[in-house]
Amino acid sequence: MMEICARLDGIPLALELAATRMRTLTPRQLVERLDDRFRVLASGMRDAPARQRTLRAMIDWSWELLTDAERVVLRRLAVHADGCTLEAAEDVCAEPGLDVLDLLARLVDRSLVVRTAPHEARYRLLESVAAYCVERLEAAGELEEVRLRHVRHYAALAERLEPHLRGHGQREALARLDAEGANLRAALETAVRTRAAAEALRLVNSLAWYWVLRGRLGEARRALESALSLGTSLGTSLGTSLGTSLGTDGSGAAEAGAWLAGGDAAGGQARAGGSPAVRGDRRSGGRRARVRWFVGHALYGYDDLSASVGLMRAALAEFGELGDEWGTAAALTVLGRHAGLLGELGTARDHAERGLAMFRAAGDRWGELRAAENLGTLAEITGDYERAAALRTEVLGLAEELGLWSTVPDALSRLGRVALLTGDHARADDHHERARRLAVAQSNQPAEEFAELGLALSARRQGRLDEAERRLRAWLGWVADVAGDPGAALILAELGFVAEQRGDPAAALDLQLQGLAMARKVGDPRAAALALEGLAGARALGGRPEEAARLLGRAAALRESVGAPLPKGERGDVDRITAAVRTALGREAFATALAAGAALPLEDTV
Repeated sequence: MMEICARLDGIPLALELAATRMRTLTPRQLVERLDDRFRVLASGMRDAPARQRTLRAMIDWSWELLTDAERVVLRRLAVHADGCTLEAAEDVCAEPGLDVLDLLARLVDRSLVVRTAPHEARYRLLESVAAYCVERLEAAGELEEVRLRHVRHYAALAERLEPHLRGHGQREALARLDAEGANLRAALETAVRTRAAAEALRLVNSLAWYWVLRGRLGEARRALESALSLGTSLGTSLGTSLGTSLGTDGSGAAEAGAWLAGGDAAGGQARAGGSPAVRGDRRSGGRRARVRWFVGHALYGYDDLSASVGLMRAALAEFGELGDEWGTAAALTVLGRHAGLLGELGTARDHAERGLAMFRAAGDRWGELRAAENLGTLAEITGDYERAAALRTEVLGLAEELGLWSTVPDALSRLGRVALLTGDHARADDHHERARRLAVAQSNQPAEEFAELGLALSARRQGRLDEAERRLRAWLGWVADVAGDPGAALILAELGFVAEQRGDPAAALDLQLQGLAMARKVGDPRAAALALEGLAGARALGGRPEEAARLLGRAAALRESVGAPLPKGERGDVDRITAAVRTALGREAFATALAAGAALPLEDTV
């Protein structure tokens, strides 16, 4: 019933007519027919005055009282969805000799137009009036022309706001695009329906970063695919879409294809496919560099990282040539993540701190969030859990402040990781479960996997091995499918520890060897050390304590080599395995084997 009242704008006559129809229709059936409300609500109310017998008659009566100029503005306002600003009304309703502002004021006085949002005036038609005015617009032969004006206005608005999504005007640009969401969707639908390819591509390329910031990857995919369907044959695979020149393709199709491919990767739908390249000439420099950066950013964590690193380095060089401070900070932030993964902690810290300073100078809160996230990871690696928690809390606050809801699940999971490392399993589980539910609601698979992995880590450390294995195995296939070798290395190591704690040395050995292969493929020394520690547990369980001691020694040396000795919060498995091996060998033999392992090359350890 509330939906019926809202659709009929609370107009008493409309509600009275609707009530008569509910003698034969259910509420849902009535709602489904309200797109044709004038026919559905036509009523034989013989006792009512003739002009009140139908909703159309009532609006006809109001229409007849208008001047010709008022009718022009009123019917043209009908192409807007969920209202419009004065600027949009003046642009879309324009006609030589018309004072749109004055005419709007008269229509508001007549209650045919509703003024909303006192801080920034918006004007909207009641839904019944809008439906009536669309018919009048069509009868005047103006419907398609005015709809195209609407498309061009909102394409221009999106283009004008797009640069402000990076920098000091970020919050205001996001809020303005949020407010115009219904109009932007309506404009794209019109452009696609009328096959106005150029306008459709203008819209989607200008809105792509907004959709990413808002986490609306599904909406982005549908919109980009719709725009690309208008006579373009551009594929959506990484190799195809990024191999097209952004500089020479004036239609914008190559740019849209690259956004689509990057969005697939960000949404966990990437596939291995070589090293893509975005080519173009200097005329498209800023656009090309930012799309190149986005795809490299989205590809982080997939396959062997070479595609992401290659795109990011090229983007960094191009941003430098263009003097683009935002782009330079964005590229440094992603390259800092790469460096951290490879154990280059000094480089990672330098990139994160430089990126944070540049983003702050630019006024980009999203960028500050990403750089702070990197610094939080470094604090976690080095065991500074107090700083890690503070940075993670800052990241969550920034995400919530800007309404970057796709970032919130990851931020919660990262807080959960810090709680896990400090032994607060209840808090860790709460953060990870909240993150999981949000990710599921958003259809955000990467964030869902990250949260599930946190729940599995906690379950194993609390002795719930069956739960841990169930959660881990549920995601192993997905990680393999999207070529996520870094994630696979950790999942395999965790499964190996589960097998070892159950007393199955053969299964533990096999899983840890698989994890070590993944870690070495990625080039992540910390992941390789984790696999070696897991192998030590498998060898100790299998009755080979001397080999286990050598593996522990090699793992410790590997961690020391990158300046990241195992912090207190991650020592649980190593302390448990070390105690068992020392007991089996005796202190002196254990120390000798440990030192021998530390001196061995990695390939000779296993």
